[in-house]
Amino acid sequence: MREKPLRVSGKKRKYAGNALCYAAGYLLLILTVFIIIVCNDVSGWKRFFEEHYTNVIFIVVSVFFLVAIVYCYYFFEDREFLLKPINTVLVFALILISTALCFVFGRFVSVYARPFALFALLCMFLLNRKSALFLNFIFSLFLFIIDMYTNMYTHAETGAYVTAELTADVFATLMLGFVSGTLAVFLAERIKTRLGLLITGVIIALPTCLVVILLKLPDIVGSGWLDYLEPIGWRALGSVLSAVLALAIMPVLEATFNRLTSFRLRELTSSSAPLLDKLKKDAPGTFNHSLIVAQLAESCSLAIGENAELARAAAYYHDVGKLKQPDCFTENQSGYNVHDELTPELSADIIRSHAVEGYDLLIKAHLPRIIADVAREHHGTLPIKYFYEKASRLSGGEADIKDFTYFGPTPRTKIAAIIMIADAAEAATRALKDRSPESVERTVRSIIEERMDLGQFADCDITMKELSTIKETLVDALSGVHHHRVTYPSIRFNRDRKAVEEKKDE
Repeated sequence: MREKPLRVSGKKRKYAGNALCYAAGYLLLILTVFIIIVCNDVSGWKRFFEEHYTNVIFIVVSVFFLVAIVYCYYFFEDREFLLKPINTVLVFALILISTALCFVFGRFVSVYARPFALFALLCMFLLNRKSALFLNFIFSLFLFIIDMYTNMYTHAETGAYVTAELTADVFATLMLGFVSGTLAVFLAERIKTRLGLLITGVIIALPTCLVVILLKLPDIVGSGWLDYLEPIGWRALGSVLSAVLALAIMPVLEATFNRLTSFRLRELTSSSAPLLDKLKKDAPGTFNHSLIVAQLAESCSLAIGENAELARAAAYYHDVGKLKQPDCFTENQSGYNVHDELTPELSADIIRSHAVEGYDLLIKAHLPRIIADVAREHHGTLPIKYFYEKASRLSGGEADIKDFTYFGPTPRTKIAAIIMIADAAEAATRALKDRSPESVERTVRSIIEERMDLGQFADCDITMKELSTIKETLVDALSGVHHHRVTYPSIRFNRDRKAVEEKKDE
């Protein structure tokens, strides 16, 4: 009864700590606005504050409301996001980087050359689609406020600061930022390659150029076509530039914040990835087993609407802890079994330690935490039956089940639960003599039911319907992987394609 208040109190402290992160982020945004004002007029920025202090007050209050809205959004829509301060740091880092780049291009090139879609693209790949759509709207308003209330110029005669007129260039910030970012999010949702991201930049250019045409349409009368086409050209360049900059910046942010993107997942699942290459050389049996589990996990994830690429990557690495003692695991043995010379307790300790050692190895290699968690959770708190039965037989039934149980924790995500089931199903099906669909179905059903009885799915929100879908998917896949093959006749041909040896019993 005492644990609940402590847990709630701990969450409250995290929320309070994250509120401080938002306060720090707010101050950084205000500092950014101050730097922009100074850069607009290095010699006379003090006069700007003296003559337009009301604008400064409006900016300070408006930015505060924007930051407060972002905090409220996550507090009411995704509180788990607020529990990790690194997420808040990432959000403000994206805003600051994107603002700085938009200012540089707007100041020294053209307002239409700004990489408006950059922020939305980075949010899409480093956070998620829902956050990207919301934050892009906030970012567009932030840029609009900067343009509207810091875009001052010195009057030619009096030398005093005056507010810039409400030209199409000022409204372009709001409209182009919103349109470019929103289109970028929807177009980039299914992008899997870097070339696809570049193509997205080109596609975004088309509708945003149309926006520029509509904004500049009143100015076409009395102006040259070259002046009219120039902003359209800059806008096309800005759209492509958004994709190029996203490709350049994303790897740095991936490494700094340890985030997963579709690009990084593909790199992690490449056979040339360091840990996978080592697994392939030092534990080939485990590597081949992981490949099959990855295929199964990917199919199951697709069937229930989970991230299939993440499931595949996590499955590749789920048994990487076996690298410490690969010869102690059956799939890597060739005749000699080291466990024949060990006590059941020591054997069980070696086997169950591979989950924890895999987690430590993945964290040390700076792989994403979610992949490391799957390596630790994929056996949950299940007992190691073989060595428990052996110890019970040798001790006359005195063996303690706790000494033959995995350390846990149990799966906390649906992907971890999928890999737990797929891992056991692949191994159990491989050992079957009868691999008919009926036999495979009984085996997979038994595996799922046993884990349900032992409470292995209590910490993840997987449903009975999803478990049923996973079972059906595994039965279909495993029946194909381990299907029966015909016995080939032992006939060998020479170079003249004449049979020189035939099966004796035919």
